Amino acid sequence: MIYDPIYLIITGAAMLASSLVSAQLKRKFTKYSQEPMPISGSEIAERMLHENGINDVQVVAAQGMLTDHYDPTSRTVNLSEPVFASYTVAAAAVAAHECGHAVQHAQHYSMLGLRSSLVPAVNLGSKLAPIVLMIGIGLAFAGHNLTVLLIGIGLFAATTLFAFVTLPVEFDASRRALAWLDRSGAATGLAHDQAKDALFWAAMTYVVAALASLSQLLYYIMLFARARDRR
Repeated sequence: MIYDPIYLIITGAAMLASSLVSAQLKRKFTKYSQEPMPISGSEIAERMLHENGINDVQVVAAQGMLTDHYDPTSRTVNLSEPVFASYTVAAAAVAAHECGHAVQHAQHYSMLGLRSSLVPAVNLGSKLAPIVLMIGIGLAFAGHNLTVLLIGIGLFAATTLFAFVTLPVEFDASRRALAWLDRSGAATGLAHDQAKDALFWAAMTYVVAALASLSQLLYYIMLFARARDRR
């Protein structure tokens, strides 16, 4: 499989797209990390939560970089060290985006609920799919039963579904963030446009990941069809 030209093309294209988007995202956040804001990322988060009537979620500092996330279990908005205390457009965009997830949770946003319900299947699929697929492909092209390969495809399909369900969740969180930044006056005009640009490129990383996962899934389905036709 690893020497199949189609597989190599798919993998190479996915890696190239991911690298290009990641590089652009890094450039944007470096640029907007130089643009000043009058309030810090943590203050943005506190204000957005309060103004959305959310009083049971804490804003806490998380160690490292790119560790920003909302944890619905502990009810915390976790902001990385560069975001938590920074007075920049980039910090404001990230903080507001993570609070967008907290607002989704509070308002029972259906796609967030669906994504959460998929987590157990995705955790299982991400661990087992590579092994099952490798065994299944070997058995299928050795003339044995196709069942193992089909199971592997099913496990991988769960991770692909999760990647696509994640897209509306991320785009909606950014939409809520930008709407609040504008409505509250925390970021208007040029600062609003810069925050929008930063969040757009952050969202593109999820788009690339979803398309790469879909491409691989279609490749495995093609292998299944090829093995079946050989019978």
